[in-house]
Amino acid sequence: MASFLTCSLLLLLMFSFSFHTESKNSRRVYLVHMKGGSADKYATRSSHFEVLEEVLDGDSTVSESHVYSYKEVFTGFAARLTEQEKENLARMDNVVAVFPSRSFQLQTTRSWDFLGFPTTIKRLPERESNLIVGVFDTGIWPESESFKDEGFGPPPRKWKGICQNITCNNKLIGARFYYTGDIALAEERSVLDINGHGTHTASTVAGMEVENANFFGLAKGTARGAVPSARIAAYKVCWKTITHDTCEEQDFLAAFEDAINDGVDMMSISIGSNETQPYVKDTLAIGAFRAMKRGILTSAAAGNFGPTPSTVTNGAPWILTVAASTIDRKLVAKVELGNGRTFMGNTINGFPTQESFFPIQLGEDGNHNHLIDNSTKGKNIFAHATLTVILADDVGAQGVIWSNDAFIFQSCPLPLPGACMSTRDGEQVKNYTEETKNPTGKIHQSIGIHDPKAPIVADFSSRGPVKISPDILKPDITAPGVDILAAYSLRANPTPFPNDKRHSPFNIISGTSMACPHATGVALYLKTFYPSWSPSAIKSALMTTASPISSKENPDAEFSYGSGHINPLKALNPGLVYMTEENDYINFLCNILSDEEVEAISGEKVNCLNSSTSAKDLNYPSMSVKVAPLKPFSVVFPRTVTNVGEANSTYTASIQSPSNYKLNISVEPNVLTFKSLDEKLGFKVKVSGGPLEVGDKISASVVWLDGKHSVRSPVFIYA
Repeated sequence: MASFLTCSLLLLLMFSFSFHTESKNSRRVYLVHMKGGSADKYATRSSHFEVLEEVLDGDSTVSESHVYSYKEVFTGFAARLTEQEKENLARMDNVVAVFPSRSFQLQTTRSWDFLGFPTTIKRLPERESNLIVGVFDTGIWPESESFKDEGFGPPPRKWKGICQNITCNNKLIGARFYYTGDIALAEERSVLDINGHGTHTASTVAGMEVENANFFGLAKGTARGAVPSARIAAYKVCWKTITHDTCEEQDFLAAFEDAINDGVDMMSISIGSNETQPYVKDTLAIGAFRAMKRGILTSAAAGNFGPTPSTVTNGAPWILTVAASTIDRKLVAKVELGNGRTFMGNTINGFPTQESFFPIQLGEDGNHNHLIDNSTKGKNIFAHATLTVILADDVGAQGVIWSNDAFIFQSCPLPLPGACMSTRDGEQVKNYTEETKNPTGKIHQSIGIHDPKAPIVADFSSRGPVKISPDILKPDITAPGVDILAAYSLRANPTPFPNDKRHSPFNIISGTSMACPHATGVALYLKTFYPSWSPSAIKSALMTTASPISSKENPDAEFSYGSGHINPLKALNPGLVYMTEENDYINFLCNILSDEEVEAISGEKVNCLNSSTSAKDLNYPSMSVKVAPLKPFSVVFPRTVTNVGEANSTYTASIQSPSNYKLNISVEPNVLTFKSLDEKLGFKVKVSGGPLEVGDKISASVVWLDGKHSVRSPVFIYA
């Protein structure tokens, strides 16, 4: 089960400022873009101080003016400058540009706005309110404002579900719980969510709009799901036991069965396993297959086991497998040291900025022994280990500075005032603490900064290929999954630390668990416009309209992001879709399993004789194949597209391939002329080249264009 992860992202920092009439000598924050890259001399903090010393007019010291230094994503720094100082800086030879830092509002809706999916989009409220999403998770907190039913009519007539242990309403129309395990539970047998995870995912899909949502003052704004008028049914399949959290497979199948019979239209499952099983032993895949037969799409998390290769979970081709990527907002907290140096840490710190500088004490010695005792109270503790953070909070430390390279992509949550930083920066803080007689530091409350490189696939997001079917490109797509604020249970701790006794109706967490409901929500949105579309048609629309992502920032390429970054409004008008029928999947399974095993998955008698289909022949929106290293290769991908755009339309194939590999791609025919809607036309994509070295990956694509639509399929070859 996805939960709190520990990752981070190096970012361009932008501070807020007030838009008001300024005198020539008043100061505001500017970004100073220096020449060179991360290895250049102008990327160092000391060089930034030297530059500032040359331009400051004497009314301000360098330490007062300097705000942040940047190196990885932006060579330069931020500083508080007068207009004259700004002009003096702009004239320097080593300065590219100086520009005012913009004001960014931390909003709960940021992930949807980042996707170009504002509150003003076209909706069909009556159809939306007839849709039911089943959320398989840790239960739900029914008292959340995100699940209020003001303005809702009764549940759709198709609904046959029940409500166990809680009082449902016309928004939250169903709730069931399942546990048949042998381990003693550490919670009551109820659908109530004491973890918070299930409430968070459910509200991301279909939560009502809630004004002034925030996490202890952070990310203040209006919370909303993708389809606020849709109904929610919660299926609790994950539990807290005395020793760990667990989601039993047998409970999944029972939940799948109930959900299908209850009448849900789509399933959102932010759960996965780090153990890859054959399809016949994968109960989630089996349940999803059965749902697909009833016209129900299963959207599932790709897993939080990255960046290790072949860790993607929920990789069956009939599942929408969702990876996690960043949004253009990050939460960071600043640490000021007594010597004037400052460091930035990716942190969810809702505690107020410390009023003064407090003594800094090391939390561990050189042998990793803990140094926490009663003398720690009232001090800022420098920590490496998680246990040190817990102990520091227990004894009443003033704050914590946590050095941990795990925080690269997401902001870390803490139970007391603090900041998380890289071990490189942490080493400097440690040296200062050891070498200074009376070391002190001041920890600031988190602020929001802008990340211009988003989306980048999160480090924790699981990578392909799928071990069972390496020629099916997985994950399918990526969606926002880092630092997402949504509803939370008031019975849950807001951080993973057991001694954090705070409670909040909203929380900021990360994982492919957060990405999955974003994709589910967009899929539900499409279904309001196309209620008769099959799961594969909806899935195809999401994949072929996804925004391409640069492999420069994502070296695992399609293994990390699949077809690209989800684009909700473009998906609404895909032009062409790749329909994959039940028999197509059965033929695909027949190629790798026995008749009996296929029957176990499909629930029907099958005869696989002369009906098998290889993975590359499956009518899938993406095209991928694993080839033998050091040998030339030649492969053909047969595909069929269905016209869902305009009756009379002509599409021409465009091939995009890299220049650094000898790769030949052709499409036959390369022009498709449709005379009616729902007409199907076939084509073949022929790819040859090589030889490839072990580990080589080639990213290309075939795009069908008619002047209005762009239908893109990645072509991915790897050795």
